[in-house]
Amino acid sequence: MQTSDIVEYIINWLKTYMKKSGLNGFTIGVSGGIDSAVTSTLCAKTGEKVIALNMPIFQAKDQISRSADHIAWLENAHDNVTGVDVELTPIFEQIQASFPKKIQDGMTMANTRSRLRMTTLYAFASHHRMLVAGTGNKVEDFGVGFYTKYGDGGVDISPIADLMKSQVYAIGKFLGIHQDILTAPPTDGLWEDDRTDESQIGATYEELEWAMTHEASQKTPGKEMEDRQKKVLAIYHKFNTANKHKMAPIPVCKIPSELTR
Repeated sequence: MQTSDIVEYIINWLKTYMKKSGLNGFTIGVSGGIDSAVTSTLCAKTGEKVIALNMPIFQAKDQISRSADHIAWLENAHDNVTGVDVELTPIFEQIQASFPKKIQDGMTMANTRSRLRMTTLYAFASHHRMLVAGTGNKVEDFGVGFYTKYGDGGVDISPIADLMKSQVYAIGKFLGIHQDILTAPPTDGLWEDDRTDESQIGATYEELEWAMTHEASQKTPGKEMEDRQKKVLAIYHKFNTANKHKMAPIPVCKIPSELTR
């Protein structure tokens, strides 16, 4: 992979898109994970204004500290970056108090956290006339659909969505992202027990990349395939099928022209 060339390409892409948009910069949520660290750094390197938001909701202390340290690192290195801490736990508690208990299952409330963060990002972006930069990678966005619809999936642009997770890590190392972010187990940060992405999906990103590449090659699983590979393919198919609605355009009911005359 030509890492330096890819970095330069994304930065130039961001600059070009920004100029065409007529807006003033980028707003991005920083979670303490590799995807948001890389995306926010690429945005910062454009020289355009960047607002980096730390938005904890019952967050684990290590996630909060990694996010804060990364934002401080960006601010020190780039005059165009402004970090903002927005503690969303009290607002989320009000939502919990308002929602009927019977609808407050784990997945519903995890997705509600993500959508609350999206609302916050767009509040800042709207006020400052900025674009919301998404942090999803290719495996999440187009492989298993591991994101919240209208949550972290609600963005204006996706700078790293054509990069596999391993490629994001390679770019992170090239950019000098903090080691604790590079080594932290990937997590969406939406659960109070701090569960990892792997524990939720049942496969590592390395395995999912293999499955995604295998599917793209249109190879038929052979008898020589190991049991673990078969299981990973099944996991990939399950998530890909269940989450197609996130990846496809919103269905529109097209009215026959003879009915509208």
